[in-house]
Amino acid sequence: MEGCRYDTQLLIGGRDMDVAAIGDHFNEAFDGDCLLVMGDESLVKIHYHTNGPWRAPEWCAAVGEIYDIVVEDMVRQAKGLKG
Repeated sequence: MEGCRYDTQLLIGGRDMDVAAIGDHFNEAFDGDCLLVMGDESLVKIHYHTNGPWRAPEWCAAVGEIYDIVVEDMVRQAKGLKG
């Protein structure tokens, strides 16, 4: 997807999380780009560009505890404004 506006980042804490399965779900279920999914069975970090930043945290909350959620507007940043 080109022209994604929001840089969305968050952490998911939990047990027995499957990093590869989380990444696969993002690729299949959400429109976006620049996906990075990294971590281990107890902590996963998501970095994602999308136009629908509220969808990812909603799904991630079903996987584990979400925190350190950051959504930045990259259009505003490009104009020199706060994201």
